[in-house]
Amino acid sequence: MPLLDIQNLTVTFATMKGPFTAVDGISMHVDHDEVLAIVGESGSGKSVAMLAVMGLLPDTAAVTADSLTFDGRNLLSMSLKERRTVIGKDMSMIFQEPVASLNPCFTVGFQIMESLRTHLHMSEREARNKTVELLHQVGITDAPEKMRAFPHQLSGGQCQRAMIAMAISCKPKLLIADEPTTALDVTIQKQILDLLMQLQAEYGMALIIITHDMGVVAETADRVVVQYNGRKMEEADVLSLFAAPQNAYTRALLSALPENATGDRLPTVADFRLNDAAGGPTP
Repeated sequence: MPLLDIQNLTVTFATMKGPFTAVDGISMHVDHDEVLAIVGESGSGKSVAMLAVMGLLPDTAAVTADSLTFDGRNLLSMSLKERRTVIGKDMSMIFQEPVASLNPCFTVGFQIMESLRTHLHMSEREARNKTVELLHQVGITDAPEKMRAFPHQLSGGQCQRAMIAMAISCKPKLLIADEPTTALDVTIQKQILDLLMQLQAEYGMALIIITHDMGVVAETADRVVVQYNGRKMEEADVLSLFAAPQNAYTRALLSALPENATGDRLPTVADFRLNDAAGGPTP
């Protein structure tokens, strides 16, 4: 049985111009100990789909699915209180732009300790010691000092590490990393990806990486889901996807990699025309 199973997930937002469908009938799953990459351009519904799974969308969003189960439990039938016992503990998420996602009004240490005390019912001393341990684990050497820092006092890479520490604090069964290397320089990006893969192996957790970077997919994933315009275009193991992509949009993404350039310039979306019936671009 998959750890997370999504069947026919649709997310629609109410707008002044009428309903807008951001996720259109997507089905996918992730197994225990598996690394799944969800790839596609900005606006393809990657983050919205996972926020729907987490139950973190605003009231303007209408979420429907034939099935949405996590570890054998029906997420759609859970009450808000029941879902809060799962989110942040068994299922956790690293959000885009860590500086903006961390609460600017509280120290980094307080925010990590809050998760430990809420889900694991630790005493303040236990939570403080565990927070220091977690910050060391994610590569922050001066952990006691950084615990007292507010998010704006840390670099982007340090904020990302602090958010990872918070996300893994309860040893989740599933970690969702939403563009975990956004706005970081190349050196820090490599460090963050290496850290995520190390933690995934160490904890034996499932990992979903949301990205638009096919290089990240090649480095990290066991299996890949390609999204475009709110729909799933293709799903395959990573070797098959790179060796023989079946969908035109997947081929477009791969052809945009610098190492795949065959002419004087990289292809752009203008080199493909939209096929509304298929839901993706074709040559």
